[in-house]
Amino acid sequence: MSVELSEATRREIEAFIFREARLADEHDYEEWESLWTDDGHYWVPAAGIDNPDGAMSIINDNRSRISTRIAQLVTGRRYAQSPPSRLARSISNIEIGHVDGEFVVRAVFTLIEASRRGRHTWAGHVQYRLRHTAEGLRMASKCVDLVDRQFDVPTLAFLI
Repeated sequence: MSVELSEATRREIEAFIFREARLADEHDYEEWESLWTDDGHYWVPAAGIDNPDGAMSIINDNRSRISTRIAQLVTGRRYAQSPPSRLARSISNIEIGHVDGEFVVRAVFTLIEASRRGRHTWAGHVQYRLRHTAEGLRMASKCVDLVDRQFDVPTLAFLI
């Protein structure tokens, strides 16, 4: 899947992935939402990752649903947490490919969540499809495959 990229392109893609993670960790929902393309898709499967259509999902949001989710979090119309969890995420093992004019980026993540209910460790594989737009790189899709998805998953009151 890896392809030869210029060092500048590789750094641009990695900087985008690290920024997306930081915005999610800081609960900067509006800025995080601005990273998406108009046809974006955000998926956290509860079962296999072959096809999101009709699959059991923890999150399966098209672009409209991403906007609705963010609006509810920003306005407080959707209870998330009070106070919000503190989050620290690490991204590693970044591999970059190129398919149909988009960059396909795979990575491993570990996320520590500290909340009133205690500490929880989240980990998994994440796959992004990134596209160059007039505004720069944007996410066309993000799929988060949690390593422990076959077990009960605590409520996700934040962006994974």
